[in-house]
Amino acid sequence: MAGGEGMTAPLHGWLILDKPHGLGSTQAVSAVKRCLREAGEAKTRIGHGGTLDPLATGVLPVALGEATKLAGRMLDSDKAYDFTLKFGEQTDTLDCEGQGIATSDVRPSREETEAVLSRFTGAIEQMPPAYSALKVDGRRAYDLARAGEEVVLKPRAVTIHALDLIGHDGESATFSAIVSKGTYIRSLARDIALALGTVGHVTMLRRTKAGPFTLEQAISLDKLNQAARDRAIAQYMLPLTAGLDDIPALPVTPGEALALKQGKVLGGNPRKKGLMIAMDGEMPVALVEGSDAEIRVLRGFNL
Repeated sequence: MAGGEGMTAPLHGWLILDKPHGLGSTQAVSAVKRCLREAGEAKTRIGHGGTLDPLATGVLPVALGEATKLAGRMLDSDKAYDFTLKFGEQTDTLDCEGQGIATSDVRPSREETEAVLSRFTGAIEQMPPAYSALKVDGRRAYDLARAGEEVVLKPRAVTIHALDLIGHDGESATFSAIVSKGTYIRSLARDIALALGTVGHVTMLRRTKAGPFTLEQAISLDKLNQAARDRAIAQYMLPLTAGLDDIPALPVTPGEALALKQGKVLGGNPRKKGLMIAMDGEMPVALVEGSDAEIRVLRGFNL
């Protein structure tokens, strides 16, 4: 029976949302919660793996149940984005929602644009936008900025793994980038424009990948709403282990699985070191760290 709450087992795993424009990450998670309620699914914990601005669209991993224990790993993972930089005007928010604060008549060519990209590839220092969720003396930077207060942020070290120009029409340029956690695409766009002797702001931002999750796996909110009405949300779920595709499996016996669930330490194995996912058959038991001496639980799963 898929009737009222408590009649179905809670869902554990991932829903990869193709977040629509205009919705914040927290609002998107609330929308998923509403869908789960409408589908008659049992109440479960829910969280997301990486904030997206309301302006941005694309891959937002939503963790359900025991997968929420892995949301932190998702925040630390590399992300991929496509974004468009419009030349000629810089805004206070560095995107098209803000007020203009600087203009320039300079419009760099495709060749000039491609020539500066090597400066922004690899390890770079980046000044985050004033309109960001970073905290300054306990307050969000964007709250201070909106209140007209001066926002003083520190530059941060980030890594741009890849940066390619994929479109140029004279007035704007579109890029594809793979970046480390903590990278602000709006800051990257601002700095590319400045390096080209002009100013600019982001008009389109789409996340194409977050950790192991891609747009191919993502579902629109409209489709999720329909799935909720059809009581078919489970068919769009990815298993908890989908968030751990980059981690080797460690097969364990039922006895070892029980010990790990109780937080006990197993004997080490020199051939099995580092981060692993302990599996009892098809059942994920725990995220573990192996060394020569021991195998220790980092995160246990209660499935």
